Amino acid sequence: MTRPPTAAQRRVIDAADPVTGRLKGTEAQLAALVRRGLAFRHPRPPHDHFLTPAGHRIRESEPTAPEEPAVSEARGVFAARIGGEQAPPSGPARLREVRGAWQGLLELRRMTNRDGAMDRPCGWERTHLVQAAALALEAAGRVPAGQDAEDGYRVRATPQPEAVAVRDPDGARLRACAATLEEAGWQVGEYTEPRTRARYLLASPRRA
Repeated sequence: MTRPPTAAQRRVIDAADPVTGRLKGTEAQLAALVRRGLAFRHPRPPHDHFLTPAGHRIRESEPTAPEEPAVSEARGVFAARIGGEQAPPSGPARLREVRGAWQGLLELRRMTNRDGAMDRPCGWERTHLVQAAALALEAAGRVPAGQDAEDGYRVRATPQPEAVAVRDPDGARLRACAATLEEAGWQVGEYTEPRTRARYLLASPRRA
């Protein structure tokens, strides 16, 4: 793609569902995004349109047009709790939001995995490792750490390709996190920090 999307196309991309990438717009807008390789039309009814990986990259980049900041500020983006957040969201509304995001991710797996498998991570998860692993844990009811609390999981990126680290000082909770990630389609190994002797998990999306 040599040209950035137009302001109207950028608004459609920015308004896409943050997990599934489902788009809403006029037929002309959606067709233009398909032609540019930023969206695809699902072959099965109701033939909704979704962002391609290139479209997701555009959505996550800073807007190039200066007149667009109001769109970015107004758009609420779901983020799974990775542990250590300040004043994290909670309550029934948060539970509904998490469940909706997890169901959306399962649907994204069904649509984008070649065999339609929902028990195996999809491409979006491989490019958003920390968020994907954190969503699986939060959706299963695992408890993330607060900003000042040591109790609870923390999901962090690692230097290893396609791997995240999950830490929790409680051994039983750490093993429960491992079971949750394995059930969600991740390969998980438990390791020990050489200096602190603390146990932690390394998790990678399973390919087959």
